[in-house]
Amino acid sequence: MKKITDIKELRSIQLNILCEIHKFCTAHDITYFLSSGTLLGAVRHKGYIPWDDDLDIYMPRASYERFLQQYHDDGRYRIYAPDRMKKYFYTFAKLVDTSTRLVEEETQGFTIGVYVDIFPLDYIDDDPAVQQHIFDKKKLLYKIRRCKIAKSNPLRSKLGYCCYKMLPVTVTHLEKMIYRLIATSSPTHTVCNLTEAGPLTIKGCFPAADVERQVEIEFEGRKFMTMAGYDDYLTHTYGDYMKLPPVEQRVTHRFEAYWL
Repeated sequence: MKKITDIKELRSIQLNILCEIHKFCTAHDITYFLSSGTLLGAVRHKGYIPWDDDLDIYMPRASYERFLQQYHDDGRYRIYAPDRMKKYFYTFAKLVDTSTRLVEEETQGFTIGVYVDIFPLDYIDDDPAVQQHIFDKKKLLYKIRRCKIAKSNPLRSKLGYCCYKMLPVTVTHLEKMIYRLIATSSPTHTVCNLTEAGPLTIKGCFPAADVERQVEIEFEGRKFMTMAGYDDYLTHTYGDYMKLPPVEQRVTHRFEAYWL
């Protein structure tokens, strides 16, 4: 394997994956939005945040499930998702470049390549008290799932890890419980990324009106799609998002990438 040492080369691979998603979604009328730090970078820098090294997109639940059903792996790009493989480490989908290999600290040997993260965007009850109940329950379910999959203790408590690990429930059953909890079919006025990698508190929920329409946005000299209400979403997520964070908060992810 040849190690990828230039961040520009890594980003080029990720951008090609994003172009593949954009091309497929445009052809099949599937809605997606640049999101999280990727959207922040598009608005503030017209591309990657200078210290960032990954790409994130949201898809409304219906579009997310259509994408997983209709996208056919073409040899180079492959969908990784919880319902597509056993002991999949994550709780959301990724489109992966299979000509590469990515080594991440947290995945503990799970094999994957360079990817773009694809998060389902779900409706959530408008009542903050109900939202908090959902967040508390999903946090517990994700914690149990992580203990079932992880090869070492992901918790501070060794006793808690052993208890969760020994619970008589399968990862498949946990994923069904999580799906029933977060995949709400009835529209509300509030949406959220309710996966394990989503916001830690209900402050990460934002108005559904923000994602009622798509708009084009520039990213690294190319045009992609995002939500029409991106200003409101970014304000909910980051506050004064045009202001650069302190230097100590400008962190990258920890992984190594290789060409196979």
